[in-house]
Amino acid sequence: MVRIAVVNQKGGVGKTTVALGLASAACAAGQRVLVIDLDPQANATTGLGVWEPPSTVDRALEADQPGVLASVLTLGAWVAEGEGTAPDVAASSPALAQREPQLANDPIGAQDRLQVAMEGVDHDLVIIDCPPSLGLLTVNGLFAADQALVVTEPGAWASDGVEQILRTVSRIGARRPEGLGIAGIVVNRLGRTRDARYWYEQLVETYGEQVLPPVRLRAAIPEAAAQSLPIHGLGARAGAADAAAEFDALLAAILGEPVVESGEPAGDPGAIDPGAIDPGAIDPGTLTDEPSLVAAAAPSTANGPVAVSHPIGQNGAFDGPVRPTAVAQPTPEG
Repeated sequence: MVRIAVVNQKGGVGKTTVALGLASAACAAGQRVLVIDLDPQANATTGLGVWEPPSTVDRALEADQPGVLASVLTLGAWVAEGEGTAPDVAASSPALAQREPQLANDPIGAQDRLQVAMEGVDHDLVIIDCPPSLGLLTVNGLFAADQALVVTEPGAWASDGVEQILRTVSRIGARRPEGLGIAGIVVNRLGRTRDARYWYEQLVETYGEQVLPPVRLRAAIPEAAAQSLPIHGLGARAGAADAAAEFDALLAAILGEPVVESGEPAGDPGAIDPGAIDPGAIDPGTLTDEPSLVAAAAPSTANGPVAVSHPIGQNGAFDGPVRPTAVAQPTPEG
C-alpha cells in the first residue's frame, strides 16, 4: 500500500485537482484507491460525486480508535470506465474545521489520530488531500502518509511556498521512526506563457529531479471536476485524453514505474497543445512583443547590441518575467 499526502500551505494551486487526477489514473489502471479528504471545503468529496455522506473523516478523528476509519468510508460515485473501479472516500464536511482546535487540546495524540484510524486499511493507493495550511489537519495527513507530494503552480508566490512546505515535511519526517519521503513536486496548470515557463524552469533549476512531469493548463480538467467525473471518463472532450495521459505519467513517476510515452514529452513545457489552453486564462501582458522590451532583452557586445527575434532571447533562454510597459493614449481632438 502506498500512502501519499498531497500538500501545500498555499491555497489555489490545485491540490485537489491533482489528487483527483491521480485517483482517476489509479482507478483506470484497476487499483483499489482510497481518497481521504482532510480539507473542510470538501472539494475532493464532491469531486467524487459524494454530496451527503452518511459519515465523515471527522468522526474518525473524534473517536481516536485504531481502525475506525473503515467504518466511515463511502464508495465514490464515479462511473467506472472499462476495467476501472470507483474509489472509496473518507468524506469531509465543513464541520471538520472545528476539529482542528479541539485536536490542539490533546497533549498526546493530536498529530497521529489519522494514522491510528487507518489501521487495517489495505487499499493499493491512499491519497490524502490536505487543507491549504500547516495546521494539525495537515500534520495528521503527513503523519499518516509514506510520502508527501507537493503541488505548486508556475508563479512567484506559489513557488516561494515550496521551500516552506519541504521544511515542514522534513521536520515531521525527523519525528517518525520510518521517516517521511518526498514523492516529488508537481507543477499544476502549466500554461503557455513566458512567465509560466520561467517559473517552471526556476523550479527545475532549484529542485532538479524532484520536479515531476507537469500538469498542463487544460479546460477539460476543471470541467471534469465540475461534473464530478474522473478525467479518464470525460469521453471525447478536447484535451481530456491528453490530460488523462499526463496524470498516468505523473502516477507512474510517483510510483517509480516506467512512463508510457504519450504524444507530448512529459517534461517539456513548450510542447503544450495550444488548442487545449483557455485563451481567457492567458495574461496578454506576458505575450507582448513591445520593441522596447526586445531591445532591453538583447545581449550586447563590444560592437553593439546583438539583435534577437523575440523577447525570450536566444536559444529559448528567458531572463525573467516580461512586464508590459505603459502605452500613451492619444488625446481626443476638440
